[in-house]
Amino acid sequence: MNRSESFAGWMFILPCLIGFGLLTLLPILFSLVISFTEWNFLDGLAGIKFIGLKNFAEMWSDRNFTGSLVNNLIFAGIVVPLTMVLSLLTAVALNTKSFLKSPIRLMIFMPYVSSMVAVSVVWSILYQPTNGPINQFLRSLGISDLPGWLASSDWALPAIIIMTIWMNIGYNMIIYLAGLQGIPKELYEAAKMDGAGSVKTLLSITVPLLSPTTFFVVITSIIQSFQVFVAVFVMTQGGPGGSTSVLTYYIYQSGFTFYKMGYASAMAWILFIIIFIVTAFQWRAQKKWVNH
Repeated sequence: MNRSESFAGWMFILPCLIGFGLLTLLPILFSLVISFTEWNFLDGLAGIKFIGLKNFAEMWSDRNFTGSLVNNLIFAGIVVPLTMVLSLLTAVALNTKSFLKSPIRLMIFMPYVSSMVAVSVVWSILYQPTNGPINQFLRSLGISDLPGWLASSDWALPAIIIMTIWMNIGYNMIIYLAGLQGIPKELYEAAKMDGAGSVKTLLSITVPLLSPTTFFVVITSIIQSFQVFVAVFVMTQGGPGGSTSVLTYYIYQSGFTFYKMGYASAMAWILFIIIFIVTAFQWRAQKKWVNH
């Protein structure tokens, strides 16, 4: 490649590089700097006060932070495996020559591409404890002790978990369907000739050969579960009693409600470190269970 072609290539990617530098890289580096400061951004840059590692030390004694971290771990620990299992089973069922296969795929995938705000508002109405459709249905079944859903500190987080699983099944289903297309049909025919049932075939052929797809789904699902924000912001505002507060919401609250930008930036970097460690662990562990 001569210099003119190289120059032309750099010119084509230059706008993207400038946008990435100004809108992504620079804010990331700035957040790292102010994570070592105490700063109310309403005071301007003159209000920045360097305090070292104080933000990182104090957050572990902050009950709101530790509570949000625990809620996030519970959220991820339930959403990720349940979404994966349900997505895989749905993909396997729809991979066969079933009736109305394409419309069903579309209906399952639609929630994922819908507006998160709109979906959260609709589910808030469904979860209405007195006259909401869900509790009315449960009441028709003869259940008297109805869940309070978003109004209950015991049920608010499970309510958001249920909605999140419902939304994410469609995306993971599409990924698994793509992976299923790459499995040779001869393997299933041989298993059928050997007398293997559907469960045995699923566990012995489908699941092992889908392990690269599962690895991708695990990584993306974990990252998404630690970035949940819109549902909490729209449906509960972290309540009741902090029962649905997660790290991203508490970071937002600290920065833009309490104006503690240094503290919020420190928590954001802790969140980044957590996601990085989990991803690195998964990347290392995949050598033992992913079959390429």
